[in-house]
Amino acid sequence: MELQLKDKKALVTGGSQGIGKAIALALAQEGVDVAICARTLAPLKKVADEIAKATGRRIVPIAADLTSAADAERFVTEAHQALGRIDILVNNAGSAPGGVIETLTEDDWAKALQLKFMGYVRCIRYALPIMAKQGGGRVVNLIGNDGVKPSYWEIAPGAANAAGQNLTKSLAGQYGKHNISFVAVNPGPVNTERWDGLVKAMSRDMHLPYEEADKLAPASIPMGRIVEPVEVANLVTMLASPLMHYVTGTMIEIDGGQEKSLMDRSRDR
Repeated sequence: MELQLKDKKALVTGGSQGIGKAIALALAQEGVDVAICARTLAPLKKVADEIAKATGRRIVPIAADLTSAADAERFVTEAHQALGRIDILVNNAGSAPGGVIETLTEDDWAKALQLKFMGYVRCIRYALPIMAKQGGGRVVNLIGNDGVKPSYWEIAPGAANAAGQNLTKSLAGQYGKHNISFVAVNPGPVNTERWDGLVKAMSRDMHLPYEEADKLAPASIPMGRIVEPVEVANLVTMLASPLMHYVTGTMIEIDGGQEKSLMDRSRDR
């Protein structure tokens, strides 16, 4: 199926590694020019060069710390100037620390909301007027299934994710009249660079050997494994397509059935 993405212009936050890098590559492979941001310029430029060489598309690296409103505004402004339009905004940057309430600090809670939620708010805030003026656009928010499933160890990510999911639905209702549509993608655990750190934190807080902690997430997933970044990127790329523009104000899980499985177990108790 032709996704009708050729020559579209996209912004992808958190584009230097993991899911963001995979999304930038997948979009570029479909003919999209992409601006990517992350806090550190050197690895960002390396990724931009790799993707540009592999796809022949324009990849614009812009260093930005999305905990800063000024940086978020600058990223959106510079990306718009470089690309000429903003057809697609993919909010992906940021993560929230896992842990139980006894070990989470005030700083952990602040970090969870500052980047994983407020970073999204900031980029959307500055992109929306541009999209409205040009006649429409698409926003894809990478959030997470912790916002829709109960997990005592993921309460900080769950709070940030639930806020992002509500934001997605609310803005879809407000900006549909401007031909701007919103969708949330909710991955389960993803095999990225930060997975090792999450397993170590689970091992610490649950008083388990690392090897046992590493088996917890796959054991909770009916398909028996965590998701790969390219699988998330493929879904995001499809949802970014004009063919999917009418899919708005909704959420799509990509978690191997984890969220439904856990909910079913909770009801059975």
